[in-house]
Amino acid sequence: MACTKETIKAHGLNIWSTGAPPGSTTEVDIVGVQGLGSDPFFTWVKKGRAPESKSSRKLVDKLWTRKDKKAPKLDGNNEPVEFMWPRDLLVPSFPNARVATYSYKSGKGVKTTLRQLAEQFLNVLFQHRQNPDERQRPLVLIGHSLGGLVIQQALVIAALNRDFQELRLSVSGVIFLGAPFQGSNAAVLGKRLAQVTGGDLSLLELLQKDNTNLQSLSKEFSDSHHEWDFVCFYEDTDADYTLFKTRVVTASSATLSGRRMIFLHTDHSGLNKFSGTNDENYALVLPELQRMVNNGPSMVANRFKPKVGEAAGNKHWLVPRGVNKLFTGRSEIIDRIKAALQDDGAQHAGKQKVFVITGLGGMGKTEICLQVANILREDFWGVFWVDVDSESTAKNDFISAVASFGSSAKSVDDARRLLANTKHNWLLILDNADDPEFDYQAYLPSGSRGVVLMTSRISDCSQYSTVGSEVLTSLDIGLSKQLLLRAANIAEDLWPSVDQQAEDIAKLIGSHTLALIQAGTYIAKGYSRLDQYPEVYGKHRKRLLTYRPSQAQSRYGDVYATFEASAQILENSESEDARDALHLLGVLSMLHSSALPLQIFEDAWNRSRYVLHISDTEVDLGTCSRWHASQLPEFMEVEANEWDPHRLNKASYLLVSLSFVVRSNLAGESPSLSMHPLAHAWAKDRQELTQQGQTWIATACIVALSILSYGSPRDNLVHLQSLLNIEAKTTFSLGPKPMLVSIFIIFCQNLATNRDDSRLKTLLQDIFGILGIEFDKPSIEYLEIYRIYGINLQDIGDLANSLQLYIQIAKILDETLPHSHYKRLISQHNVANAYHASGEVEKAIEIFEQVVEAQEDLHITNSRRLMSQHELARAYVANGQVDKAIELLEQVVEIKGTMPIAHPERLMSQHVLARAYHENGQVDKAIELFEQVVEIRESVLPITHYDRLAAQDELAFIYNANRKAYKATHLLEQVVKIREELLPTTHHDRLGSEHELGHTYLQIGRVKEAIKLLEQVVKNREEILPVDNQARLMSQHELARGYVIDGQVEKAIKILEQVMEHRGKLPTGHPSRLMSQHVLARAYYKNGQVDKAIKLFEQVVDSEGALPITHPDRLFAQHELACAYNTDGQVDKAIELLEEVVKIQEEALPVANPERLSSQHELAHIYIVKGGRVKEAIDLLEQVVNVREEVLPVTNTHRLASQHELAYAYYLNGQVEKAIELMEHVVKIKEEVQPATDTRRLVSESLLARFKKRV
Repeated sequence: MACTKETIKAHGLNIWSTGAPPGSTTEVDIVGVQGLGSDPFFTWVKKGRAPESKSSRKLVDKLWTRKDKKAPKLDGNNEPVEFMWPRDLLVPSFPNARVATYSYKSGKGVKTTLRQLAEQFLNVLFQHRQNPDERQRPLVLIGHSLGGLVIQQALVIAALNRDFQELRLSVSGVIFLGAPFQGSNAAVLGKRLAQVTGGDLSLLELLQKDNTNLQSLSKEFSDSHHEWDFVCFYEDTDADYTLFKTRVVTASSATLSGRRMIFLHTDHSGLNKFSGTNDENYALVLPELQRMVNNGPSMVANRFKPKVGEAAGNKHWLVPRGVNKLFTGRSEIIDRIKAALQDDGAQHAGKQKVFVITGLGGMGKTEICLQVANILREDFWGVFWVDVDSESTAKNDFISAVASFGSSAKSVDDARRLLANTKHNWLLILDNADDPEFDYQAYLPSGSRGVVLMTSRISDCSQYSTVGSEVLTSLDIGLSKQLLLRAANIAEDLWPSVDQQAEDIAKLIGSHTLALIQAGTYIAKGYSRLDQYPEVYGKHRKRLLTYRPSQAQSRYGDVYATFEASAQILENSESEDARDALHLLGVLSMLHSSALPLQIFEDAWNRSRYVLHISDTEVDLGTCSRWHASQLPEFMEVEANEWDPHRLNKASYLLVSLSFVVRSNLAGESPSLSMHPLAHAWAKDRQELTQQGQTWIATACIVALSILSYGSPRDNLVHLQSLLNIEAKTTFSLGPKPMLVSIFIIFCQNLATNRDDSRLKTLLQDIFGILGIEFDKPSIEYLEIYRIYGINLQDIGDLANSLQLYIQIAKILDETLPHSHYKRLISQHNVANAYHASGEVEKAIEIFEQVVEAQEDLHITNSRRLMSQHELARAYVANGQVDKAIELLEQVVEIKGTMPIAHPERLMSQHVLARAYHENGQVDKAIELFEQVVEIRESVLPITHYDRLAAQDELAFIYNANRKAYKATHLLEQVVKIREELLPTTHHDRLGSEHELGHTYLQIGRVKEAIKLLEQVVKNREEILPVDNQARLMSQHELARGYVIDGQVEKAIKILEQVMEHRGKLPTGHPSRLMSQHVLARAYYKNGQVDKAIKLFEQVVDSEGALPITHPDRLFAQHELACAYNTDGQVDKAIELLEEVVKIQEEALPVANPERLSSQHELAHIYIVKGGRVKEAIDLLEQVVNVREEVLPVTNTHRLASQHELAYAYYLNGQVEKAIELMEHVVKIKEEVQPATDTRRLVSESLLARFKKRV
């Protein structure tokens, strides 16, 4: 029976015609797929009225499906005229078609991925095409908006799944109506609105403009369906959403390269709505549908014709072993290989299909081939496995392959010719093509017959591919945990309880497939518990990675052996390239496994040219000499007249070709090398201790020289940290002590610059112990080490000792150096800096001004001069001399503009200039500059870096100060999470970030979380700070504000009265004093102490009179004073003040501004209370309700309060039916979200009962 409007299903297939009439044959199925969040009926209707239950749909839904604004026309029976075009146009136009629409849930609370939607769609279609006459019936698909992506994803899945082959081959055409193939800018707004309204973001995130997943999907679709018939229609009109207009899906996003594209004169919602046969847009769509229907039978029949000469089933199976029962994941790669090997499209005609898998040893290349062979076994007459690890095994396997089908061969070439000439379909697997000096073309049969699958560690072997290649990398973390736990024989029901332990191990060994299996086996054998494995690994890494299970061994037995097999190729070679590659491998093993910019070698070489001429006995500690340059590896050619990276590049490319390293060549950046963590560990462990020492010295000299040359050492911090994973005492046995001291001074300065405070502290303690010097008694010989120690003391918060140490250093230099010597000026600079850090800002300014004046003879670009100017300006900001700071900093930033954009000194001055702009009220300039600084620091610094965190922290503060709390929340949650992992509970940086996050939570209504966090901050600050400390008072104030919001008013009053004991001593107009007075007044008001509240509010309003009339603090205080007047019965004063506030806000603020809406609501409420001004109240409240319904979720308390107030106003105005209708809606929502005892709910229920009695 055909579907009707009344019987339509919210999800699934709705069939509007069951097919051809009796005596005829149903020739085609036509199925339309709806868009995101659509109504299953009205999404296809032109000028149809949506159901009343949908009337409160949110803007996030309207971005994709919009109901018409005008009411539908009525026929003679006063019923709407509806054109549901699949039912009213397609059914009569195609009488021999079965016409259906497909609906799915994708609204609020539905967490569904595109792939899940597509799989469900495929399965539903599959179930409705089970009869013999249906399975190969032509199928035409129509997709509107997201529905187009559902169709696209479904066909990609069908191409890889044998169960859906008939369905896929039956598709004779696809009509895409505004499908966002490249996403949509509207999804960005939709995502923001969904975050506010509580909607699920999964599909909206996918739909964002230029989403890489959508781009990949389009490529896969185009590659696998290039011969299918489809047409793309797109809108040419912006959609109007009252508050804004937008082109939901642009023409470029709604079309596919090389395909026909047609615009329809409508907006996005109108693409799937037609008013009748005369509709101009329908006239463009209909001919495309007719062609697809008419061509369908012959097109589909041709696809199902059997291929000539194909033999059915597998006859010859020469595969060495079965699949591993532990095999996990890799399904997407296997699907891609299957699709490539099975694709018989025209583009592959006349060429042999070859697919190549490359990657590091032990990743599972062979296992994937075994899986593919087993899955596709019945597709091939013969499946032949040839191990090409050596020429002898390759020859034996080739001869065995042809012998299996009754032929004889004496050589590889004979066997290749026999395979090339057989008429049957065969799969040849060439495994272990791992010799970079062998040409594996010699093993590929000639001609176009058969299919070849090749595995290799040599990346260059991918050039043999004709239908695709795959670089095999680590498993994702989820699959890694599964594989580990299965190998460890841990029962699946216990997996959730050990999930974190499994994740720790997987990350530790880089999710390397073979290593995961062997770690699991090691645990299963009882050699270690799961929770102990990381500790055992740390102590006995080499033992664990050379462990060999007795059963089901891999080809090489253990993880290290898989790597060593490739290394032996280099060891056995006598070439310079191989020797350089081994030296480079050693250097990389001393650094971190992550990306190492090759620029480091050029930087080191450039510095070496300078130090080659410096005698080892003439150099100051902390700089390099001839000895350091002589330690560099041969491939750097230190004695050459110019830098030539030829040998370095050849060595790196050789390591890349063996899959030991990955080389990245990003546009505009230096090429870099990275390693898998296990290959990196093996590269270090394979060296004897003596060799490790030599390699460490060479690497340390490269890093030290590059730091001195480059001047911006941050990129390589992680590599320095890895290099320092050695006992400092051990390194001093590897070379002359002065040379090693210089290296470590350079490293210490680098750690100080990068704020790796704890590592620097430990390293300095080691160095002081090795040199036998005391911490508090600086000596002139090691003054540079003491200077860095002073920096470290200051950075870890020991300000008093830092200041005393710098004063001692300055005294020593004053006694030993001339007055104008640059080292004395540096020392004075450091003393001034220490005074600033200790809070003695005016003393710091006095010294800085002297230093800056003494450096005026230096060139304006001199780094010491710029640094002193920077610090003087920073002190000016701290002292409130903002104009002076800006003038000086703008000069400094302009000069530093010649530095690279990521240079730390340039960023540091931009950071302080942004702070100065904000202090000076130049908010937009401050935010713009801060955002630049944060973006750059996030791109170049690790997430734990002090400067990155400081910039994020301060940007969040500015966001908060300028009412951008949601932006601030995202930043601060990151910062707090990291600082809580790094810093003790009482550290001032951690407490500052936690305080700011608590403040932000209050701003966005997460009050309980704010109070919990602020109580912790207050407790810690009360333990370490004096009672009058401003940071302590600020946190107490903020906690009290949270208590007020949460209704814990007495607690708030107690804290705020204590705060005011100290802040009350500040000038009457001081912002901190006014802020606490304001919150205390609010607390008094909420506690019923209205007289006290009014007195304080009047003081605040009077003190803020000097602010601009549009200043938010001034308007907020006036608003709250008006509320207090109203409560106190001073209604006329309340109205006068609120009318002034509303007038200013309506001129200055956007319609959806929360403060504006709140004042309008409150003024309307007072109009009602005073009586006689109900109509004015209704006008105001209708504005407020309309806006709040657009931007707030249905359960939002502010939205419900305004609806409640408006319903009451309607009642007072005699509009009782409207009052009842609106109040019923309010009560219904409150019954769902508020307890039965909630006063707000009870008041609404009581008023509703009162309204109904009036009827």
